[in-house]
Amino acid sequence: MKVVCFGEALVDMLSNRVSGASVATEHEQFTKFAGGAPANAAVAVAKLGGNAYFAGMLGDDAFGRFLQGALDAEGVKTDYVRFTPESKTALAFVSLDENGERSFEFYRPPAADLLFRAGHFDPDTFAGNGILHICSNSLTEEGIANTTATAVALAREAGWLVSFDVNLRHNLWPTGYADRQRINELVAKSDIVKLSLEELEYLAAEENPETGGYISRQLQQRPQLILVTDGGHPVQWATRSDWGGVRPPAVNAVDTTAGGDGFIGGFIYQLAADNVSAGSLMQWLESGAHEKALAFACACGAHAVSRRGAFVALPTQKSLQDFLNAGAVAPGNQLPND
Repeated sequence: MKVVCFGEALVDMLSNRVSGASVATEHEQFTKFAGGAPANAAVAVAKLGGNAYFAGMLGDDAFGRFLQGALDAEGVKTDYVRFTPESKTALAFVSLDENGERSFEFYRPPAADLLFRAGHFDPDTFAGNGILHICSNSLTEEGIANTTATAVALAREAGWLVSFDVNLRHNLWPTGYADRQRINELVAKSDIVKLSLEELEYLAAEENPETGGYISRQLQQRPQLILVTDGGHPVQWATRSDWGGVRPPAVNAVDTTAGGDGFIGGFIYQLAADNVSAGSLMQWLESGAHEKALAFACACGAHAVSRRGAFVALPTQKSLQDFLNAGAVAPGNQLPND
């Protein structure tokens, strides 16, 4: 099944220093890595053997061409990539602490990915059966938010499944805080929603307790599956009729940059491999197939955080099996759901 990941691709400039270190022992250097959450997800699907496309705008510059080349090299189809001379490709300067946790400084806006408009979609983007995957960084400005809403509408019209990884980056929003209303509007229009525990708490902060819990209320709308991640802790899942959790493999985190993208990419790969559409998602969930898919996705995320970088850290089928054989705790320990 075709997987189209829409949004930003950017260059991660990864520091060789541990952030917060009291004394600098070496001259700080930055190494460029291809990245961006939806681009990472596309690579995750492609490296596992899926039929992945990336749709987005890149700057007509050296970094934009670097990103296209990196996507091509990993097997992602770039038919829907557009270039513009009007703005540069986005950069993110990334520092890691001693536990591999990230901090970002974004050079965006302005950035080329914010200039993609509905008219830039190729006519056959949503042809056939497929999955559209999006993230919240394509909601930070009105123009790109409208484009994202159009993409979701076109995907739903075509009968596609819509996956939304919230993936909040508050410092990309004009006010310094993500717009809850804009994000929740997209949550309500998606079939599958993935968010971290911290993101869940932020989006639910203004909920009226009398209307029921945030997850329960969202599941009464379009979403059929909500996934809540919490670092190395169990991934919680909820459907309209059940809930539970899956423990990820135990791993020494080196760089968490692509952990969440590796996880959701692995899960989308499983959905595509099983030819799950918006119409068949509920049946797939009721069969319990999602628990096996989540165990696989957890292994993909663990593989990604055990290596530095984004694209390069995402697993192939072989590297994932080698990773698990090398001593990572096998995934799939189901948590009680009562």
